Amino acid sequence: MRFPTYRARRLREHDVLRQMVQETRLAPQDFIYPLFVTPGRGVREEISSMPGNYHLSVDQVEEEVREVADLGIPAVLLFGLPETKDAVGREAYSPSGVIQQASQAIKKAAPSLMVVTDVCLCEYTDHGHCGVVEGNRIVNDLTLDLLCRTALSHVEAGADMVAPSDMMDGRVGAIRETLDAKGHVSVPIMAYAAKYASSFYGPFREAADSTPQFGDRRSYQMNPANAREALREVRLDIEEGADIVMVKPALAYLDVIYQVRQMTDLPVAAYNVSGEFAMIKAAARMGWLDEMPAILEALVGIKRAGADIILTYSAKEVVPHL
Repeated sequence: MRFPTYRARRLREHDVLRQMVQETRLAPQDFIYPLFVTPGRGVREEISSMPGNYHLSVDQVEEEVREVADLGIPAVLLFGLPETKDAVGREAYSPSGVIQQASQAIKKAAPSLMVVTDVCLCEYTDHGHCGVVEGNRIVNDLTLDLLCRTALSHVEAGADMVAPSDMMDGRVGAIRETLDAKGHVSVPIMAYAAKYASSFYGPFREAADSTPQFGDRRSYQMNPANAREALREVRLDIEEGADIVMVKPALAYLDVIYQVRQMTDLPVAAYNVSGEFAMIKAAARMGWLDEMPAILEALVGIKRAGADIILTYSAKEVVPHL
């Protein structure tokens, strides 16, 4: 049998050469590691649906971030669980809130680590929605002021970057204007630009205690069937001053990540969300998947699609395998 001159397997048979011609590589610098901060002291409680991830009190966060920094992971993303909740999420923008306390503590415990804070109200409201509620409607413009107050309080506590995840119209521009007016012109915004109303957030809602108490989030999060709409959302956030644009979730939206990468030269982030993380963990525990190769393959796929930054609950366990 005659073969063509070129044999594709020549570049695959030798392990060293196979690695030399590898097109997509993961590195610790690619990752942002999410943390869940809770009130109290000495609290380190594993989240049942997210093995290896914990509810941490501020003193435990200090220990955690030292380990994160030692691994070479450059940034953490903070989510807060407040002591009390109310209709307008006051603890989100309280100077003594858990995120504000944690931001200050992290800057002392691991000064080289970048502190990114999630800016949203869902963890702090008693109704579980991401904005002000009137009747059964989430009111966009009234929410913007509270988001701006939240972002400013995070920055004043030491946060290096804010990440609005609420999907209210105009929030990136409002936050940018607020930060600039207070002299924080150098603080970047990583916008959850294309955030879908996904089925893959279940474990996170347990972790953040943020399940809506009525209805759902489809009036403000995106329809999973829409890709062109995602590009509109990304363009709007860029026009309003976003420095980094994010697609969330990642694995079911690799096509969206790719299209966003093609349309902008801004850095693109992708959130490897809790459900994506939990599926691999659960399948591995059942013996259906080889866990670490599956995690690495998923993360490589996200990066190959065009993500510069990957937010993932797997960051700490992945780094030793890179």
